Amino acid sequence: MNKNTRLGTMMFLQFAIWGAWLPLTARYLSASVVEGGLGFTGSEIGMILGLAGSIGAIASPFIAGQLADRYFSTERILSFLVITGGIVKWYTANQTDYISWLYLSIIYSVLYMPTLALSNSIAFSHIDDTENTFPKIRVWGTIGWIVASWAFPMIWLQQDLSLQLMPPFLSGDEVPGVTARLADALKFSGIISIVYGLFCFLLPHTPPKANAVEKLAFKKAFSLFSNKSFLVLVLASLGVSIIHQIYFLQTGPFLSSIGIKDSAIGPAMTIGQFAEIATMAYLGYFLKRLGFKKVITIGIMAYFARYVIFGTSFLPVWVMVISQAFHGFCFAFFFAAGFIYVDKLADDDVRHSAQTVFGIIIFGGGPVMGGWLSGKLQEINTVAGVFDYSNFWYTLAGIGLVTGILFLSFFKTQLNNSNE
Repeated sequence: MNKNTRLGTMMFLQFAIWGAWLPLTARYLSASVVEGGLGFTGSEIGMILGLAGSIGAIASPFIAGQLADRYFSTERILSFLVITGGIVKWYTANQTDYISWLYLSIIYSVLYMPTLALSNSIAFSHIDDTENTFPKIRVWGTIGWIVASWAFPMIWLQQDLSLQLMPPFLSGDEVPGVTARLADALKFSGIISIVYGLFCFLLPHTPPKANAVEKLAFKKAFSLFSNKSFLVLVLASLGVSIIHQIYFLQTGPFLSSIGIKDSAIGPAMTIGQFAEIATMAYLGYFLKRLGFKKVITIGIMAYFARYVIFGTSFLPVWVMVISQAFHGFCFAFFFAAGFIYVDKLADDDVRHSAQTVFGIIIFGGGPVMGGWLSGKLQEINTVAGVFDYSNFWYTLAGIGLVTGILFLSFFKTQLNNSNE
C-alpha cells in the first residue's frame, strides 16, 4: 500500500467515525420517549453536541498539538485517541439520562476533536503539493462519511430493500422501533474507531520536530494571531462554525418534520457529501485560479444560499433535500481551503499546533456558541409547541451573508506567490 493510499484510508476512517453517528444523534435525542428517543430539549441537545465538542477542540492545542509537535509520533497519539474514543462512544449508546450523555460527550470530544487536526497534519507532513494533493486525499474522508451514513441504515434500520431515486438509492421498510435503534449508530461508530486505531500503525511515521527552539509549540502557534490574514480568517471561521454546527443540530429534526423517514435522514444528508467530493476534487484548481480569498468567500456564501432555501417553506421537499448539495462548497471551499492556508502560513515546527489552534475556533468557540444559539432560536421561534423553522433558517442565512461580506472586505492573503 503506497503512501497516498494509506493517507486516503486514514481520512476514510477518520470521517466514517463521524458520519456514522452525527447525522442521526440529534433526531434520537429530540424524539419523544414514546417514539423511542430520549426527549431532550433543544438547549440540552445544544449542550451535548455543542458545548461538549467545544471543550475537546479548545483542549486540542495543549494536548494533542503539543504532544505531536514535541514528544511523540503523531500516528501513535492518533491511535490511542481513536481507540479510547471508540470505547467511550459504545458506552454512551447505552445511556438514557441527560447528565450521562453530557459528561460522556465531553470526554469523547477531548479524545476525538484533536484527531481531526492530527490527521490533517499527518497528511500535510507527507505531501509536497498541498493545494493539489491534499484535496485528493481528503476527499476519501467524504467518501467514508457517505459509506458510514448509508451502511448503518441499510443494515440496521431497514428491511426488504429496493431501488429508489434518492440517495442511498436502496431503501426499504423501516424495522419496528427504528427511532430507538438510532442509538446503535454510536456503537457502529465505536467499532470503526477501534479499526481505525489499529490501522494507525500502518500510517507513515510522523515523528515530533527535533531541536525546536520554542518548547511550547502551542505558544508559538498562537503567535499566528499577530498575522492580520490569519486573524480575519479566524473571525470569519467563528461565524461560519456557528451556523455549521446548527446545521447538524437541526437538520435531522427538520427533515423529519417535512416527511423524511428516520432511516432516510442520514442517507439524505449525504447529498452534501456527494457534492463535497466534486468540489474537493477541483479545489486545487480553483485555489490556483481564484486564490484563497475568493474561494473562501464562495464557501461562506454557500451557507447563505442553503439556509435561504431551507427557510422558504413553500418549496417542495425534494428541493430542500437537494439543496444540501451546497454543503460541498461550504466544506471544501471554506474548511478545507482554510486548513490548507493555515498549513502554508505556519512554520514547520508548529504545523500540528497551528492546525489545532485554528480548530479551536472551528470545533471549539463556534460550536459552543452555535449550541446555545440553536436552543435560543428554537425557543424564540416555537409558538404553542410548534417550531417555525422558516424564521430560524433565515436568521442563519443572515449570519452567513454578513460573515461573507466582512471576510471579502478585510481578508488579504499574506503568502508568497499567492493570489488573493
